[in-house]
Amino acid sequence: METTLLYGKENLSIQLPEDAFVVEPKNLQQLKDEKNGIKEALNNPIGTPPLKEKVDESDTVAIVISDITRPTPNHILVPLLIEELSHVPLENFVIINGTGTHRDQTREEFIGMLGEWVVDNIRIVNNQCHDKETLVNLGESKFGCDVYLNKEYVNADFKIVTGFIEPHFFAGFSGGPKGIMPGIAGIETIMTFHNARMIGDPLATWGNMTNNPVQDMTREINAMCKADFMLNVTLNKEKEITEVFAGELYEAHDRGCAYAKEHAMVKCDERFDVVITSNSGYPLDQNLYQAVKGMSAAHKIVKKGGAILVASECSDGLPGHGNFAKIFEMANSPEELLEMINNPEFKMFDQWQVQKQAVIQTWADVHVYSLLSDEEVTGAMLKPMASIEGTIEKLKEVMGEDLTVAVLPLGPLTIPYVEE
Repeated sequence: METTLLYGKENLSIQLPEDAFVVEPKNLQQLKDEKNGIKEALNNPIGTPPLKEKVDESDTVAIVISDITRPTPNHILVPLLIEELSHVPLENFVIINGTGTHRDQTREEFIGMLGEWVVDNIRIVNNQCHDKETLVNLGESKFGCDVYLNKEYVNADFKIVTGFIEPHFFAGFSGGPKGIMPGIAGIETIMTFHNARMIGDPLATWGNMTNNPVQDMTREINAMCKADFMLNVTLNKEKEITEVFAGELYEAHDRGCAYAKEHAMVKCDERFDVVITSNSGYPLDQNLYQAVKGMSAAHKIVKKGGAILVASECSDGLPGHGNFAKIFEMANSPEELLEMINNPEFKMFDQWQVQKQAVIQTWADVHVYSLLSDEEVTGAMLKPMASIEGTIEKLKEVMGEDLTVAVLPLGPLTIPYVEE
């Protein structure tokens, strides 16, 4: 049988055994009129008065956006927010790019993300997690760190967070308060948010919002300097808007998560020998760091000792920031990586992504189809593959002709699970 994986901007068609099990969320249709749907949500928000009524003409307004690694339709959301607040002078707005620990975006990238009019008329700043001059200390978190958030955000009279809601491999779901924490936080706060204990907690996983320490921390920190309004959307596999959630931060986010969970959760009767996954295509599959999310989705339904085959274009190669590649050089196996990272004295940003990958690799082999060189893939303790079909044939020699195969064409946009 033939199926198509979300891969880069063009996608990838592959041939699979006829009995392969396809695991994907319900196919949701694009809103008939995305712009009117957003305007309706801004005028009839969840748990709060309409946006326009909440903002005074003299207010300074901060709009937090997700960075280039997320497919949030900022080019639609941000102009509509500015239009809705037309009584506020343009010079009163600032757009804060929630980079977390990721790299800055360029002017050209901002034009692609927001449109040229926004870039030419609204001040835009990248969050600088390492620069305390651009951050404000709001106090201490119960999770054991000082809380630093972006100064432009903290000082704004009115604060808006945008984003999109999808399953997340340790926060349960993305969007909502996660746009602020870790999006516009300082490195000390981000390091605690991603420490080995938090990431290793069994409740810090796909689709779980109950007693999830990662989600609990992001909500605690948001409460210290809460966004006055949230505008989030859900997307289908074509990256089209399927629903809009706007209003009070926690109530609107909870409603959006419930909606995403209803459509993304897919039950499987048993685990599979081989699970093929994408990383949701561009922009999430731009580098190997992000590809861990696709691996993690497949991990939910692969047998112990099985194989995960992930197709992630990695057009930007290894991440152009941080320590992701460097950490792999500090150990000789996934087991050694976990031992090193779980040592409370070990602290290096990006360790969380390596930790998640290493946990997966102690369960199953991971093969990668990408634009990366074989040396780059093996340097991350992964197995390069020239083709998915060829790798399946090789695995049959080891596992037998009757090996079972599942495929996640949309990668981490799906939450597969087995009741065990």
